[in-house]
Amino acid sequence: MHAKNYRPVKGQSYTRREFVKGFPPSKITKFTMGDTKTEFAYEAKLIALEHAQIRHNSLEAARVASNRILMDKLVNSYRLDVHPYPHNILRENKMIFGAHADRLQQGMRGSFGRPIGTAARVKADQTIITVHVNAEGVETAKVALKRGSAKLCIPCRITVDKVQSEEAKVVG
Repeated sequence: MHAKNYRPVKGQSYTRREFVKGFPPSKITKFTMGDTKTEFAYEAKLIALEHAQIRHNSLEAARVASNRILMDKLVNSYRLDVHPYPHNILRENKMIFGAHADRLQQGMRGSFGRPIGTAARVKADQTIITVHVNAEGVETAKVALKRGSAKLCIPCRITVDKVQSEEAKVVG
């Protein structure tokens, strides 16, 4: 099956892992990368423009593509966060096509499907990836998020905001 078959959000979510036997684990290895202890001045966000499902391997590809550029240019003066978690379990009723396929399959009898992966349900205007950087890393963060958005199945926009410091929040 193609990934575009799983993009639209259809029906109720299927997330109860205790009832599912043998689903593949998520391919996302880390959700936070870079320097997690430092406060940064700017925040670049990759924001979804449509309501859709994003497969776990697509999220991992976007994370790797973004992180590679940030590591090369900024070494360790950034923090990258992947926000959605792939909870929704995807199923597929595999069909065999070709000669003598009629002897091997039952068609739609018992067609509930086997689990083949997981996906994250994303709403419009939801943040997918956030990159925290200082002033000199803003352009690099934009390039990294643009490269990461190419791996996703939905259109996205990139926004850059200045982060308020903790002292400014207390005084204001």
